Amino acid sequence: MPFRKDFLWGGAISANQVEGAWDVDGKGMSVADVASYKPNLSVEDYAGHNKVTSDTIQAAIQDKSVKYYPKRRGIDFYHHYKEDIALFAEMGFKALRISIAWTRIFPTGEETEPNLKGINYYTGLFEELKKYNIEPIVTLSHYEMPLNLSLKYNGWVDRKLIDCFVRFAKVCFESFGKYVKYWLTFNEIDSVGRHPFITAGIIPDKFPDGALEEAVCQALHHQYVAAAIATKECRSIIKGSRIGCMLTKLTTYPNTCNPEDVFLSLNSNLGNYVHSDIQILGEYPKLYEVYLKNKGIVIKKEEDDDDILKENTADFLSFSYYMSRTESADTSKEKASGNTIMGVLNPYLPSTEWGWQIDPLGLCISLIELYDRYKVPLMIVENGMGAKDTVEEDGITIHDPYRIKYFKEHIDEMKKAVDLGVDLLGYTSWAPIDSISVSTSQMSKRYGFIYVDQDDEGNGTLKRLKKDSFYWYKKVIDTNGELLEG
Repeated sequence: MPFRKDFLWGGAISANQVEGAWDVDGKGMSVADVASYKPNLSVEDYAGHNKVTSDTIQAAIQDKSVKYYPKRRGIDFYHHYKEDIALFAEMGFKALRISIAWTRIFPTGEETEPNLKGINYYTGLFEELKKYNIEPIVTLSHYEMPLNLSLKYNGWVDRKLIDCFVRFAKVCFESFGKYVKYWLTFNEIDSVGRHPFITAGIIPDKFPDGALEEAVCQALHHQYVAAAIATKECRSIIKGSRIGCMLTKLTTYPNTCNPEDVFLSLNSNLGNYVHSDIQILGEYPKLYEVYLKNKGIVIKKEEDDDDILKENTADFLSFSYYMSRTESADTSKEKASGNTIMGVLNPYLPSTEWGWQIDPLGLCISLIELYDRYKVPLMIVENGMGAKDTVEEDGITIHDPYRIKYFKEHIDEMKKAVDLGVDLLGYTSWAPIDSISVSTSQMSKRYGFIYVDQDDEGNGTLKRLKKDSFYWYKKVIDTNGELLEG
């Protein structure tokens, strides 16, 4: 069974990692603008790179430079988007997943009227996509919430953020609905527990020992409700729209056939499903409710919250997939770092320079598991590998066979899942153009088919160059996934 004729081939980027122009045209500060690059830390020290405190935030607010705050500069997509979209069109993109920077529309998140310069910027971007018949897939919140809402209200712990988000979402639907059919609410909503600040504006040191987990669960509840209300508004405002949720797919295997390892991996997978269960099935899983009760965690709900969740479920499930992980009861086993997702090293899988274990078959397994569980269309909206690329002496050529191999193997597994009956809407690689890494804020951790001349400290011309994988992915799209050889 081939991919559907209207399969959405493309790529995915986020505003905070590519746009730059952090203080241009009325944009306010977001949580991404205080994320620093720490050059003396190991690339594998993800906890160190992501550590945020009240003091580091205040220091960042006082420092107006971009050198060690790379997400402030991105790759200047804000001023280069026409050039970049033309390159995406040359590859034959059917879709481009982007996010809308909340602080370009509402600088502090509390304004009652939107910033028109922000509206105009995204209107121009959508017009450019329309020119090339590229379907936008828009994420409303992708690690770029207003910093003001974090500092003033402890982020999503406060229910007030539901109203702020819904106001932002409605303005986006009303302003861009004529361009955008596919919408996502929160990027990797499950990540609140892994990095609470960038996902939900929660500053950990504001919560005494033992209180952080309850704050995370409360923030998640507010995001579930906000997503459901936004889903209702989207359907009302944009006829024919489709709005989905987004999950980090953390497929977890038992490290051995020891029943204790099996039990640990079962709990990991169930914990991952909680978030999509709530947004697609419309209710809290019973096992999760018992977990909260046993932990003494009380989630404050309003009377109609459960009805809101039940009546406004997502149309489709989108997810990111980079790697699988394993669980073991043996605490002495070697760990695989894999970004912010820790697990025990799987001896059957190779790893990238950053410790991400490469598991193409895990993508097929993930697709089958998700489709069997939810029976709604699926969309892979992030998949890729970070690597160090080298520009050849001619100043133009970049050979990246490792990237082509990675994508070929994963697309082969997508085909296998479709053959087995999975309803797959599309695939947007992360990321089609080099950008600032979300975890380490590095530029040298490159994902793109398009190279951007910039180093970790912002030096470079920003010139765009086509890697070998650029031409390979163009052939893949031209043949609707049939021609995968390099």
